[in-house]
Amino acid sequence: MKKTLLQALTVSALVFAFPLGALAQNLAIVNSKPVPKARLQALQQQLAASGRPVPPEMESQLREEVILREVFTQEAQKQGLDATADYKAQMELARQAVLIRQLFENYRKQHPIDDAKAKAEYDKFVASNSSKEYKARHILVNSESQAREILAEIKQGGKFEDIAKKQSKDPGSANKGGDLDWSNPANFVPEFSEALIKLKKGETTTEPVKSQFGWHIIRLDDIRQAQLPPFDQIKPQIVMQLQQQQLQKYQEELRAKAKIE
Repeated sequence: MKKTLLQALTVSALVFAFPLGALAQNLAIVNSKPVPKARLQALQQQLAASGRPVPPEMESQLREEVILREVFTQEAQKQGLDATADYKAQMELARQAVLIRQLFENYRKQHPIDDAKAKAEYDKFVASNSSKEYKARHILVNSESQAREILAEIKQGGKFEDIAKKQSKDPGSANKGGDLDWSNPANFVPEFSEALIKLKKGETTTEPVKSQFGWHIIRLDDIRQAQLPPFDQIKPQIVMQLQQQQLQKYQEELRAKAKIE
């Protein structure tokens, strides 16, 4: 009976030693030192910001991580490692990194990129990329003589697609009848591109076109204006790019204003 009463008194003393409000604010008590819940929340936010959000089922493991950090930190302090020059130098670098990150984050919050700025940048992108796309087919062979034989066969009514499937050496398009799908001419080698843009819709090159890959017979099936992604689809990338540009300018301004001797 005495032992039970003594245990009860001990538990009671511990409760009064740490008020309920303090217990609610702490994650744990490690060697009589409180570990605040805010430390766990800060680690969760840090992981989420780096693209690694913590799912609910992993929170217990993260809690254990915070507790272990406190255990290890206390031991390091006990050994006097927090008084070393190396520790102090690294802490100063860490302090600077945190402050700089907060400075730039604060700048981004105070200088948001609104829809009007993003749309204006998108319009500039559209204006500078309003080129044409070409839907073409080709037959690639190893020799000029073979290419001329194919051209003659096409002139006599041979079907371009069937010849491409049988004789083209291009592994990416041969089984599709030589179809290269829609593409900007700049994506092709110069010799191919130059011959392609001279064709009209439905025309086939009258002479074989030589490139580093071999000899081509090219047919142009259609032309259209370049299909660009809609504004809403690439808005996040545009906003990020504009934010980076603003931040770069801000950094340069701070550097220019600084008195450095």
